[in-house]
Amino acid sequence: MRYFFQVVKRYVPPYWHQVALSFLFNILSALFSVLSMALMIPVLEIIFQQESEVTNLLPWALDNKVIVNNFYYYVTLIKLNFGAGYALLYSGLFMVLGTVFKCTAAYLAAYTSVGLRNNVIRDVRKEIYAKIVTLPVGFFQKERKGDIMQRATGDVAEVEGSVMASIDMFLKNPILIIVYFVAMIVMSPQLTLFALIMLPLAGTIIGRIGKNLKRQSKEGQAKLGELLGILEETLGGLRIVKAFNAEAQMNGRYDDLSQQYCRIAKRIMRRRDLAHPVSEMLGTLLVIIVVWFGGTLILSGESTLSVAKFLAYLGIFYQIINPAKAFSQAFFSIQKGMAAMERIDKILMADDKIFERPDGKALPEFKSEIEYRGVSFHYEADIQVLKEVSVTIPRGKMIALVGQSGGGKSTFVDLLPRFWDVSSGQILIDGVDIRDYKLHDLRGRMGIVSQDPILFNDTIRNNIAFGVENATQEDIERAARIANAHDFIVQQENGYDTIVGDRGSNLSGGQRQRISIARAILRNPDILILDEATSALDTESEKLVQEALDQLLKDRTSIVVAHRLSTIRHADTILVFSEGKIVERGNHDELMALNGYYRKLNDLQNS
Repeated sequence: MRYFFQVVKRYVPPYWHQVALSFLFNILSALFSVLSMALMIPVLEIIFQQESEVTNLLPWALDNKVIVNNFYYYVTLIKLNFGAGYALLYSGLFMVLGTVFKCTAAYLAAYTSVGLRNNVIRDVRKEIYAKIVTLPVGFFQKERKGDIMQRATGDVAEVEGSVMASIDMFLKNPILIIVYFVAMIVMSPQLTLFALIMLPLAGTIIGRIGKNLKRQSKEGQAKLGELLGILEETLGGLRIVKAFNAEAQMNGRYDDLSQQYCRIAKRIMRRRDLAHPVSEMLGTLLVIIVVWFGGTLILSGESTLSVAKFLAYLGIFYQIINPAKAFSQAFFSIQKGMAAMERIDKILMADDKIFERPDGKALPEFKSEIEYRGVSFHYEADIQVLKEVSVTIPRGKMIALVGQSGGGKSTFVDLLPRFWDVSSGQILIDGVDIRDYKLHDLRGRMGIVSQDPILFNDTIRNNIAFGVENATQEDIERAARIANAHDFIVQQENGYDTIVGDRGSNLSGGQRQRISIARAILRNPDILILDEATSALDTESEKLVQEALDQLLKDRTSIVVAHRLSTIRHADTILVFSEGKIVERGNHDELMALNGYYRKLNDLQNS
C-alpha cells in the first residue's frame, strides 16, 4: 500500500481541487443517507409506541430538542387525523427527498472523480511517451518492443481500471464508513464497539486471499508483453515466415506462450473473483451476528435502544457493508494495478544516460572541424566496439567508412549525434566536447539518411517536412526535386498528400529512400551522416538515389558508411575499420597503392 500512496502523491496533487470537490460531495451524500434512515425512527416509534406521541408544539428555535419535538408533533398530528398509514407515507416522502439529495451528491462526486481519473491517466500516458522519445537508443536494444508496447498500453489500462478506481474508492468509502460509524456510535456505543471488533477479522481473511495477487499479476503482464513481442515480430517478418513455411513454427511459439498466459490469467481472475463471494458471505454473517447481539441486549434490557432505533441502526449498519466490501475488492485491484505500475516505472525511472548539462552551450553553426580524440566505446563491460579511434574531419570534407560488418562503423557515426556517449576519449566540434553542447543544437546541425529509411504513416508532405517548422510547399517541392522524388510524387493519386502507409509500405524502397533524402535536404544540415544509404536498392533505384545524394553532399561535411566501394571513390578520406580500429586511411588511390585490406575489399567486389 505504501507504493500505492507514492503513486497518488506523484500524480494527484495537480488536481487537488477535484479531490476537494469529490470529498465534499461524498460527505453530503453520506449525511443525506444517514438522515433518510434517521427520519424513520420517529415515525416507527409513534406508530408502534403510543407513549412516543407528542401533542405540544414548541416555538421554533435552532435547538435539537425543539426540532425533534416538533417533528414528532407533526407525525403525531398526521397519525391522529389521517391514520398510521398516512404517517408512514409522510415519512416515506421525506426519505425520498433525502435519497434524491443523496443520489445527486453521489453523482456530483462521481462526475468530479471521472475528471480526476482521466486527467491522471492522460498524464501517465504523456509521461510514458515523453520518456520513450528521450531515452537513449541503447535502452531499446535491451527491451522487447512488444513488452514496451504492453507497458504503454495494457499496463496503463490496468492502472486506469484498478488504481484509479481505487482512488475513487478512497475518496468515497472512508467518508461513508466514518459518517455511518459516527451515527451508529451516537445511537449505540456498545453495539458499535462489538461491530468494530468483528470487522478486522473479516479484513484479515480477505487479505490472506489476495496475498500473492501482485506477484502473479506482474508475471502475467510480462507474459502478455512476450505475446505482443511475437506478434510484432510476425508482422514485421511475415514475408520470411511464409517464404520458409514457418507458419506452424510461429503458431507453436505463440500457442505455447498463450497457454502459459492463460494459466496465469486463470489463477489471477479466480483469486480476484473470490473476493466478492467471500466478502458477501462475511458481510451477511456480520449482519446476523449484530442482529443477534443487539436483539439480545434489547430483550435483556441491557440496552436503551428502542425497537425503532434498532431497526434504523441495522439499516445504517447494512449501509456500511457495501463500502467495507469495496475495500476488500479495492485491495485486490490495487495489488493488480501496482504490478502494472511497477512495470510502467521501469520505463519512467529508467536511467537516461544521455543527459544535457544545465549550462550547455549553443551551437548556432559548424565552423571548422570534427575531431574524434582517442575514442573508445563498449556496449557491455567486456565487449569493446571502438578502440582508441582518432580522426579529424575538416568542414566541407567527405569521410567514408568501410570495413567488415561489426567493425565499428555504425557505432562511430552514432556517437556523433549522441545516440550513445563515448566510454573514454572525446568527440569535439569546433574544439568543444559535444557533451558540452545543448543536445537540441547538436542534433540540429545534422541530417541522417540510413539504410532503412524510416517513414511515418502520414502524408508524403509531412514526411519530408518532418522536424522542420513552417516549411512551405515551395520548400518541400524544391527538396523533392533535388532528391529526384518530385516526379514520382506528383504521379501518386493524391500527390504530396498521399499517405505512405506503415513505415512507407505503399512505396518502393527507392522511393522511400528518396523521400528520406528530401527530408534531409529540407533540413539543410551542416553535417550529413549516410549509413549505407544505397546498399539495399536495385541498380536503377541506386542510380537515382546516388544522384540525389550527390546533390545533397555538395558543400557539406559528410560521414558516409559504405558497403559498395564504388559509391565512395571520390571521398576525401576513406577510413578502413577492422575490429574496432582504423587499420588504413587515405583516399582511394592511396589505399589501392598500399595493397592492403582496402585493396582486398575492392578486388573482392570487382571479381
